[in-house]
Amino acid sequence: MTCFSVFAQQVKYNGVPGVVINYQDVETQQYIGSPGICILPNGDYIATHDLFGKGSTEFSSAVSKVFLSKNKGKSWKQIAVLDGQFWSKPFVHGNNLYIMGTDKHHGNVVIKKSTDGGYTWTKPVDGKSGLLMEGEFHCAPMPVISSNGYLWRAMERADGEIKKWGFRYGTFMMSIKDDADLLNATNWRHTNTLPYDSTYLNGDFGAWIEGNAVLTNDNNIVNILRVHNPKDKNNEWAAVVNISPDGLKSSFNKENGFIKFPGGGKKFSIRFDEKTQRYLAIVNYVPKEFRGTVQLDRVRNTQAFVSSKDLKTWYVHEILLQHPDIKKHGFNYVDWEFNGENIIYVSRTAYDFKDRSAKNYHDANFLTFHKIKNYKKLFKKSIDVITQ
Repeated sequence: MTCFSVFAQQVKYNGVPGVVINYQDVETQQYIGSPGICILPNGDYIATHDLFGKGSTEFSSAVSKVFLSKNKGKSWKQIAVLDGQFWSKPFVHGNNLYIMGTDKHHGNVVIKKSTDGGYTWTKPVDGKSGLLMEGEFHCAPMPVISSNGYLWRAMERADGEIKKWGFRYGTFMMSIKDDADLLNATNWRHTNTLPYDSTYLNGDFGAWIEGNAVLTNDNNIVNILRVHNPKDKNNEWAAVVNISPDGLKSSFNKENGFIKFPGGGKKFSIRFDEKTQRYLAIVNYVPKEFRGTVQLDRVRNTQAFVSSKDLKTWYVHEILLQHPDIKKHGFNYVDWEFNGENIIYVSRTAYDFKDRSAKNYHDANFLTFHKIKNYKKLFKKSIDVITQ
């Protein structure tokens, strides 16, 4: 394990929504990516992000940063820098903290473990220490969920015959017994890989990526993926891939596997809430005034809280964050967790600071923290309904 220095945040970022966890100046040609959040057993919060862009090391050995809040998100300090960690999600299992993703852009699948709350981490040098799969892989900071005695995590292979974004990605699901050593590659099982198919969505299928393991209300696991279909300027879609109970088979029905989903063209995380028997998500919803005129996956200036009882009818309950400009403002890649009656989340936020703006909506300059207090009260109203 390696120890890293601790840095306390001092700067005040007036006007930026939420609590700023970290800022990356656009002049560095490095941008905030892959926000992740989890809650430690003692109640402290952990947040993470990686760095991407021309000035970063994303294609050799990517860098992720780890932050800690001891006061429920009011302030944060950096406690670690992780080399060889990209597109990653932090999560707690047992009494330990883990982070899982790839080691670089289209790199190996890796997992690291911390036994001291995020200050020091293991190094994945082989199949017994966290190097889970070697090759070209893709993912995002997606949930690691527990069901039927297993942990489940969706991933994508990036080794398709056509080496082009979207075309190269095939989806699969990984899983491991709850009581197994998560750092031992032989303990993990995975399904077959479903490759890209250009015939889907009447030929307007650009990609399925950033799969999301979701526990359904009938206790099954499905993999719900972001779908890229740039020609449709009125609807966004997600794909629902079925996972067999033994965790060895992925299957997809192209006739009914696609669902209209608000924000489906951008990264999202869906979680089933047993308290309310609803599926919940925080998404980049596209307001009606933008539909029909722009490519919807590029509209990320609006962040909304949505829910569904059946994964088919989606209610847009409330706008959480919004800016009128769609070119240089975005609230991307939200990762969120339940925290009692509240929801806490982090956002890859592109926003103005002093005399500088973000490079664009995608290449964000902030990692920000937010909270939805008493989220159940939002179910009382809806501003839009998305039906199949």
